[in-house]
Amino acid sequence: MATITKIKKRDSRIVTFNQAKITDAVLKAIKAVGVKDGKLARSVSNEVVKVLNKRFAEIPSVEDVQDLVVETLAKKGLKEIARAYILYRQKKAEKRATKWIGVKPELNLSINALSVLQKRYLLRDKQRRVIESPSQLFMRVAKTIASADRFYGKTDIRKLEKQFYDIMAGQEFIPNSPTLMNAGTPLGQLSACFVIPIEDSLDSIFKAIDDMAMIQQSGGGTGFSFSKIRPKGDVVRGTKGIASGPVSFMTIFNKATEVIKQGGKRRGANMGILSVDHPDVIEFITAKTKPGVLENFNLSVAVTDKFMRAAKQNKKYPLINPRTGKTANYLNAKKVWDLIIKTAWQIGDPGIIFIDEINRKNTTKHLGKIESTNPCGEQPLHAYESCNLGSINLAKFVTNNKIDYGKLRKIIHTAVHFLDNVIDINKYPIPEIEEITKANRRIGLGVMGFADLLVKLNIPYNSNQALKLGEKIMKFVSDEAHKKSAELGKERGSFPNFKGSTWKKKGYKYMRNATCTTIAPTGTISIIAGCSSGIEPLFAVSFVRNVMEGVRLLEVNDLFEEIAKEQGFYSANLMFKIAHSGSIQKIKNIPAKIRKLFVTALDISPEWHVKMQAVFQKHTDNAVSKTINFPHNAKAADVKKSYELAYKLKCKGITIYRYGSKPEQVLYIGEIETKKKPHAPKLTYAEPEYAGGCLTPTCPIPD
Repeated sequence: MATITKIKKRDSRIVTFNQAKITDAVLKAIKAVGVKDGKLARSVSNEVVKVLNKRFAEIPSVEDVQDLVVETLAKKGLKEIARAYILYRQKKAEKRATKWIGVKPELNLSINALSVLQKRYLLRDKQRRVIESPSQLFMRVAKTIASADRFYGKTDIRKLEKQFYDIMAGQEFIPNSPTLMNAGTPLGQLSACFVIPIEDSLDSIFKAIDDMAMIQQSGGGTGFSFSKIRPKGDVVRGTKGIASGPVSFMTIFNKATEVIKQGGKRRGANMGILSVDHPDVIEFITAKTKPGVLENFNLSVAVTDKFMRAAKQNKKYPLINPRTGKTANYLNAKKVWDLIIKTAWQIGDPGIIFIDEINRKNTTKHLGKIESTNPCGEQPLHAYESCNLGSINLAKFVTNNKIDYGKLRKIIHTAVHFLDNVIDINKYPIPEIEEITKANRRIGLGVMGFADLLVKLNIPYNSNQALKLGEKIMKFVSDEAHKKSAELGKERGSFPNFKGSTWKKKGYKYMRNATCTTIAPTGTISIIAGCSSGIEPLFAVSFVRNVMEGVRLLEVNDLFEEIAKEQGFYSANLMFKIAHSGSIQKIKNIPAKIRKLFVTALDISPEWHVKMQAVFQKHTDNAVSKTINFPHNAKAADVKKSYELAYKLKCKGITIYRYGSKPEQVLYIGEIETKKKPHAPKLTYAEPEYAGGCLTPTCPIPD
């Protein structure tokens, strides 16, 4: 019957199409539900081939065929067989994934964690063959970072090496990706976050592009303020020409990032910031409404208290030409505010940074104002400053339904020691970065697995109890991090810019690090740790993961599966039903208490997202990266509420994303996509490195 003659394998080979393989796989699924019906298997197989011939002008892939088998079985009302077929695919996919990854399973890591490690982190030889295991990776990092103690007279550092190894291998603490990738290698660049200054001159602009290239090649992300560049249409004295403005120069940075491969391991990402009083602010706000523009940038408007007051009072405010310092024009602040909100609702950009709040809380304000952050917004930095990050997996600290604060204290102290050592071992991309980084010794210890911790403690994410616990935990992390930093300061010396800092003014005698805490979007490191991302809620309870090379695996939240089995309502059918939306809120045969506990990002109203960000920000030295998720049918007025609540609660910035507001995402909700596209996947699925938070593939580098 088949007119299709070729099919694309997962490794991209084109081979001869064999319909018998479809028939055989369907028959196995039929037998799995206790039926023997070869005629039905052939009927389904024929229907699949018929649709393939209609739907695919080009050669279909194996995954296309398998998706179509599920669709055909579902259309025929054979849902039990469809689920059995998916389970059959799952088992085969797991075997293939383990074989393809080529990394021996160890340290209780998931297949997806092994896949991410193999793809991004494990060292390779000249032939691109993996030459280390995950254990060896953690030992490589531990030995390299512990060696910094020799600078302070320590000769026997084997105990410290073991401590550093244990907290990583035990998935209690994981440093940011550049440290995992580059520690103990010739590259040796270990930081994730950088800010590069830009002055109003071509020399400065193109030096910034050169600096950006050096940083992004080594695995870091870059942030820029374009606020000092003269506006479009302004005079260029040297040539008597007309200035093109900051947005036009941003396109050059964007193009440079496009062609840079970060050590062959990950793409570059940028934060572009413009002051709300810059004359080109409207062009900046709307820049990304055109498809394909500034795709390697996150944009944020630097909003002042003065502007916020003017917006509230519906008053005009002045636009200042940065070249002259004089007023160039006036705009209605409320209209600008509403445009920011409307555009963010429409495309997810721009975000907001509350620049006055950032500078109020800056511990080194005697060095001048901070103007920019790293790509994810959680790390405000001075010009040329860098910061290295790491996160503690809170899910590992629940014992007998209580948080083990004694154990947590030990890990915090070890992690601060680790991050401080990174500063000494680090190989910096340019001299200016090394100078200011070592002068401030800024580190960013954060947390991940917060949503998992709440589930273990039987606390819903969207509850006052969760807010109180979040604040309590972050205060504890912050207080203990400061204690350890002060201890290191006494032993090794305070950071060189300590005199004049707020620490000195508060009466501290020593402080090793200008800042100690940051809440980052943990992305791939939370996949390695097997926990939820940062302080984000769960993104799905059950979903399909695109692991690698076309392999798709059903993932179910471990804690949900455990509870479902304990309480007797677990079934494979239920897991597939949940995977249609990722959420359990509409599944009435799941107990109400469990539904309340396992809320996902899109189940939670935006104000709970903002409130959670605010309680963590209250006790975080740097800033908090958190995506405020909105359903597709949310209104611009809903976004406005969140932005204004974030300002009221003294957040340092805010990023929102409305589901479906960009053409490509890294998480697709099956039931939503099926309504929009009849042939879309029926199950919720996520890309390999998605762990929660921002839903677009152009999100800046997490962790």
